[in-house]
Amino acid sequence: MIRVDRQEVTAVPSYGSARTRRRAALAAGVGNFMEWFDFAVYGFFAPTMGKVFFPDSSATVGLLSSLAVFGVAFFFRPIGGLVLGSLGDRRGRRFALSVSVVMMGATTTLIAALPSYQTAGMLAPVLLVVLRCLQGFSAGGEWTGSAAYLLEMTPGNRRGVYGSVISATAALATVAGSFSALVVESLVGADSLVSWGWRIPFLAAAPLALAGLYVRLRLAETPVFEELKAQGKVADKPLRSAGRKDLKPVLLTLAIAAVQGLGFYYLATYVVNYLSETVDLSRTTSLQLSAAGLLVYTALCPVAGAVSDRLGRRRVNLAGSVGYIVLGLPAFVLMGRGDVASVLLGMLLLIVPQSLVSVTTVVMLVELFPAATRSSGSATGFNIALAFVAGPGPFVASAIASATGSSVWPASYLVVVALVATVFLARHLPETAGRDIGAGDRPAEPDLVGEAR
Repeated sequence: MIRVDRQEVTAVPSYGSARTRRRAALAAGVGNFMEWFDFAVYGFFAPTMGKVFFPDSSATVGLLSSLAVFGVAFFFRPIGGLVLGSLGDRRGRRFALSVSVVMMGATTTLIAALPSYQTAGMLAPVLLVVLRCLQGFSAGGEWTGSAAYLLEMTPGNRRGVYGSVISATAALATVAGSFSALVVESLVGADSLVSWGWRIPFLAAAPLALAGLYVRLRLAETPVFEELKAQGKVADKPLRSAGRKDLKPVLLTLAIAAVQGLGFYYLATYVVNYLSETVDLSRTTSLQLSAAGLLVYTALCPVAGAVSDRLGRRRVNLAGSVGYIVLGLPAFVLMGRGDVASVLLGMLLLIVPQSLVSVTTVVMLVELFPAATRSSGSATGFNIALAFVAGPGPFVASAIASATGSSVWPASYLVVVALVATVFLARHLPETAGRDIGAGDRPAEPDLVGEAR
C-alpha cells in the first residue's frame, strides 16, 4: 500500500494563516461556481435551446444540434487555456483568474440577449455559436487556474481536501443550474419558456461575475508565484518551455482529464437529458433526480480528497477509472429502468468513481508541473482532453441513444475512454502526493513509505 509519510513531505513555506487559505478557497470556489453554473444552465436548457435556435428540426435533431453547440465551445478551451495559462505564468495566478471570470460573465449575459431564429434567421444560431466559443475560451483557464491558485496556498498534506473545493463547487453550480431550470420551467408556461423564459438563468451571470471579480481582486498573489518573481524564474515564454520540457506531464494530464471531464459531463449534463429524452421521465423528475445525485457527489468530494492525501493520488485516480470501466454499463441498466430507486442507485455507480478521479485530477494538475510553467502546461493537457473527448460527450451519448434506441449503450463511450486512459495511466502515472510544488525547476519527488519499486 502506498502511504504518504506526512512527516517527510516537503512543503512550500509561508502559506499564510488558515484564514488566508479559507479566503483562497472562497475565491477559487466562487469563480469556479460561476463558470460551471453558466455551462450547466445551457446543458439543462438544451431541449429548449434547440426549439429557439433550430425550430425547423425534429425534436431529436434540435436537441442534437443544441448539444453540438454545447460541445463546440470546448474546441476553444485549448486556445483559452494557452492564452490564460500563459497569463497565469507570466502575470500571476490572480490576474488570469480575474480575466476569466469577467469574460465568462460577459459572454453568458450576452447569450440571454440573443434573438431567436424566428426573429433573426440564421444569424441567431451563428451568434450563439460565437458566444459559446467565447465561453469556451474563458473557461479554458478557469479550472486549471483555480487549482493552481488554491493549491499553491495549501500545505502539501492537505492538498486533496482543499482541491475538493474545485470539484464540489462545480457540482453545486450544476445543482443551482438545475434548480434554476426547475423553477423557471415550473413558473413559466411552455410557450413563454421558448419565447423568453429560458433567458432568465443566463442573466444571473452578471451579478455572479461581479461577485467573483470582487473576491478575487481582494486576494494576494500565491507564495509560489512570489517566490518565482523573487528568484527571477518567471518564464518569459511559458508555452514554449512547457512544450519543450513538459510533454510527459501534458500527456498524463490529457489522460486523467479525459476520464474526469467526460465523467463529469455525463453526470452533470447528459444524465438529465437522458432521463427525460431516452427514459421518458418528466422533465421535473429528471431535474430533481439529477440534483439529488450531484448533492451526494458534492458530499463525497472532500472524502475523496482526504483519502488521496492519505493513500496518494495514483491509486485513488486509477480506482476511479477502473470503477467507470466496471460500473458504467450497470449504471445505465439501472437508470434505464426509470423508477426513482433504480435511477438513484445507477447515478451512485457513476458518482463514486467520479469523485475519485475528479479530486485527484485537480491536485495532479498542480503536482505534475513545475511552478514556472504550471498554468500553461496543465491548461494545455486539460483543455485538449475536454475539447476532443469530454466536450463532445453529451452529443456522442445522445447520438448513440438515438441510433441504437437503447437506454444502456450510451454508457459505451464513457467505458471505452476510461479503458484506454487506464491502460496508459497504469503504466506511466507517477505518485505525486507530497511533491514540493515550489519554485524549483522540477517538482521534487515525494518521500513515500512502502512504494513498490
